[in-house]
Amino acid sequence: MNKALLRFSFSLLILAIMGLSAGAEERFATINLRKVFDKYWKTKQAEALLQDRAEDMEKEHKNMLNDYKKARDDYQDFQSASTDQALSAVEREQRKKLSDTKLKHLKDAEETIVQYQKQCRSTLEDQKRLTAEKIVAEIRIVVTAKAQATGYVVVVDTSAESANRAPIVLFSTNEKDLTDAVLSQLNSTAPAETSKPQRAEPDSKASAK
Repeated sequence: MNKALLRFSFSLLILAIMGLSAGAEERFATINLRKVFDKYWKTKQAEALLQDRAEDMEKEHKNMLNDYKKARDDYQDFQSASTDQALSAVEREQRKKLSDTKLKHLKDAEETIVQYQKQCRSTLEDQKRLTAEKIVAEIRIVVTAKAQATGYVVVVDTSAESANRAPIVLFSTNEKDLTDAVLSQLNSTAPAETSKPQRAEPDSKASAK
């Protein structure tokens, strides 16, 4: 989700430079976009959904591996039988044909597993990127509205980093920081959490009996 934040931070920086050239320093505000993004309830919800999706994919991957191992064991059994001199030549030939068929199925299964892994990674990365872009867009709407309402012409992201991961904003007094206000407004839409019923503790006296 870092790329979406980086693009938004860069746009904030450009606006800051434009604001400086216009002599509007007194109408600057700051925001810690990373903090807002991380603590926004929709981000946490999205991360939980992605984790669930990843776990489901991992379960399916393990099932595929288990099936592959069983098929490999079958192939090895038929392969051994195809060279077993205790069997007749006809039976050895039949086992060899079956082992060849099993080997082809094994190779197909290997390719299927590899493709599945690639598809899972691609799907999760795409979902993560699109989710981040959507969340950043929502944050930007709130930031823009608050900036306009209070007369700020520029909002700078104090958590932004350059390409070599050095901080872009080296100093800020944070006197006009919008982080908490923006975060509070975003999280005001969070659904109420239903409290889980507490499990009754066993009666220690009853247990002693």
